[in-house]
Amino acid sequence: MAILIATFVFILSLSGALFIAYQKIPLLVNLPIGAGKESNQSWFLKIKNKIKNIGFVKNFSYDIFLQKILSRVKVLTLRADNKTSNWLQDLRQKYKKKKVLAEDHYWDKIKEKEDK
Repeated sequence: MAILIATFVFILSLSGALFIAYQKIPLLVNLPIGAGKESNQSWFLKIKNKIKNIGFVKNFSYDIFLQKILSRVKVLTLRADNKTSNWLQDLRQKYKKKKVLAEDHYWDKIKEKEDK
């Protein structure tokens, strides 16, 4: 029984869709070919113009934006360079201290060998 009702509803809805399409075919034939594209372009242009009229976007300049980004990258690069230079200097100082300490014991070791 349920299959019979489902089949009846399917046939009824399909016939309704075909009836509506049959009535609208003459209107669709009379439409110009590029009508859909123009409406999409105008919709896109409307949104684009609305975005351009927003306060902070109105005065937006790509050149200034690029300058700010590049200057920030430069500052970060210089900070990283300064930090690595400090690390390198610390390592060199530690190496010098170790070398001096090793040289201080050099003569003591030689004296011990002579005493034996």
